Formats: sequence, structure tokens, C-alpha cells
Amino acid sequence: MTVQARRDVFQAIADPTRRDILSLIAHQSLNLNAIAEQFDVSRPAISQHIKILAECGLIIIREQGRERYCELQPQKLEAVSDWLKPFHKRWEYNFNKLDIVLRKMKPTKKTKK
Repeated sequence: MTVQARRDVFQAIADPTRRDILSLIAHQSLNLNAIAEQFDVSRPAISQHIKILAECGLIIIREQGRERYCELQPQKLEAVSDWLKPFHKRWEYNFNKLDIVLRKMKPTKKTKK
């Protein structure tokens, strides 16, 4: 019996096409054809990307009549946000230090007597 490794959110967002698909459906659900029309790749390739996104829980596919619509599940991106927090804190610290240096370098206005 072969055990297939479960995909995770990081694998899903590693691909630029999948990130673009997530951006497309961030504000509204779209059917598979509407998504595929936005890319210069085959429909089966887009279907494979969507399958991976669904396996990771980043999207759900909802059937409405004969159409299949993709909806973003943004809460699944919290894992990425949590992973990025230490980096964000580090950059914020560095930018704050840069602000201090720049303020010290800024020439002060001298008043005329």
C-alpha cells in the first residue's frame, strides 16, 4: 500500500499560476472556464492546479447547475501568515532602526536672526 504525502499550503502557493488563481478568486467565486480563460495554458493544466488548491483546502469547489465554481478559503492562508510573522517582526525592527538613522541625518532648519 502506497501512502501519498498530503499536500500543504506552502506547496500550493509555491507555484505562480496557483497564486494567480487565488488572486483571481479572492473577491468573487469564478467558474473553471472563467479561470482558465485568464491563463495561456491548457484547461487540463488549470484543472490540475485547481485540484491541488482544493486538496490543500485553499479553495472549495461548489457545483451550481452544470457549472463548478471555485471559492477561496482564506483562513487556510493563516499558516503562511503565522510562518511569516518572525520575518515581519525582523524587517519592522530593521526599518525602525533605519528611521532613527535617517532622522539623525536629516538637516535641521536654522532660523534667521
